Amino acid sequence: MKQSEIVNLSVAELQDQLNQLTSTYNSLKSSHAVSPIENPLQIKSIRRSIARVKTELSKRELQ
Repeated sequence: MKQSEIVNLSVAELQDQLNQLTSTYNSLKSSHAVSPIENPLQIKSIRRSIARVKTELSKRELQ
């Protein structure tokens, strides 16, 4: 998810997106631990998307 897309979301949508990304990340990590997944760069991409969403949420809390 790109930063320009994240800025346009509301706080509730950001929370939903964060929950969805976190569950996806956890499932990818566990499946990768059992057997290597096809594209391990997905894990890196999702982790960075989680960080972007968390950064935007904390930025909005400070305003």
